[in-house]
Formats: sequence, structure tokens, C-alpha cells
Amino acid sequence: MSRPTLIAPSLLSADFARLGEEAQAMQAAGADWLHFDVMDGHFVPNLTLGPMAVKALRSWVQIPLDVHLMMAPVDPFVAEFAAAGADRLTFHPEAGPHPHRTAQLIRSHGMRVGIALNPGTPIAVAEELLDGVDLILAMTVNPGFGGQAFIEQMVNKIGRLRRLIDVSGHPIHLQVDGGINPQTAALATAAGADVLVAGTACFSGGAQAYAANIDRLRAGSPAPSA
Repeated sequence: MSRPTLIAPSLLSADFARLGEEAQAMQAAGADWLHFDVMDGHFVPNLTLGPMAVKALRSWVQIPLDVHLMMAPVDPFVAEFAAAGADRLTFHPEAGPHPHRTAQLIRSHGMRVGIALNPGTPIAVAEELLDGVDLILAMTVNPGFGGQAFIEQMVNKIGRLRRLIDVSGHPIHLQVDGGINPQTAALATAAGADVLVAGTACFSGGAQAYAANIDRLRAGSPAPSA
């Protein structure tokens, strides 16, 4: 079954001094969503963006704001991200004792719900939540830092998740994040992913290169030789 590939550039690789302009340039280049990596220095070993950044960029673009929470706890911040303008909120089941309740809370604030699976998180966790999520994020690196290498063993996991989603009959996106470039994008989409998160592969070369970067990710083709 052929699926359109959506591209969600990760702002972690953007020029932080020009986030508004970077967001607009990505939208103009054809990005489908804008991806926020929220790290708390506790759940993962890094500190990054928060609700204020989401709020600041909401007026700069019209494409959906896709927020990935790598933090614990999640529940106390759901309302704040909703008020900031997040369209999708993805969380890790390890972030709290009641992931089903967290999914319900996100939905109650009008946002779409995502659940993220680390490389070591079993698929069975997502299986129990299929009725309440709109997106499953398969991490192809261990979360916490950008620029890591794609873990190729996760291709099999992406394929198993695709089969699980298809059997469920639910319209759930399968997103992949971690080490995505044109070559690994081809592996991920062949296995069944339909949303790709990419940082460096999207933001390399400056605004004049963004459209070509996105096109290469969709096509799963390598960058031209210098």
C-alpha cells in the first residue's frame, strides 16, 4: 500500500537565533509538520525547548506543530502545551504510571495523541493504547541528543508496528525519528513509516537548500555529489 511520506523537520537543528525565520522557511520549502524536541535534563540527558518556544512560533507558521515530550512527568504540562498551540503531543509511556490516562488527558485538551517507543521499549506497550492514539513514534536512536546514527535493527520493529497498525484498522501515523537522512529514510518508509522526523538532513545548507533536502527525504535518494 502506497502512503504519502510526511516530513517533520526537527527544530533542534535550526538556527536558534532565527527560529521564526527558520520555521517559515521550512514551511515554504514544503515541510508538512514542524517538530519540537522537548527534553528536560531528567528523563533524557539534555535540555531544549518548552511551551514558550511553541507559543512563540505558533503565529509564524500554519503547518501543524508536532511536539515530542522527552520529559517526566508529562501530565502537569499538557494544558500548557495545548494553550501554547501544539497540535500533536507525543509522550513516552515510561514518563508516568498511567499512559492511558495521559493519552486521555491530551485528547481532552483538543490535541492529537502520540506515544513514543524507545529502541528498548516493547511494541506491546503501544498495542494496549491503539484505541486512544493518533501516532506511534518509533525511535531509531536512544533519545537525548541530535546527530546520532540510525539503529538499523529498528527497521524490523518499524515493520512490526506497521503490521500492528494495519490490523487494528485505526488511522494511526507511524513516525520515525533518529538518524534520518535520505538513505535511512528509504529504509524507514519501505518498512512502513509515513512520517519522518529529521534535523540535520532538513536544515543543512541554509534556507536555499531546504526544499531540495525535503524532496530527497521523500524520495529516499542521496544528496548530489559536490
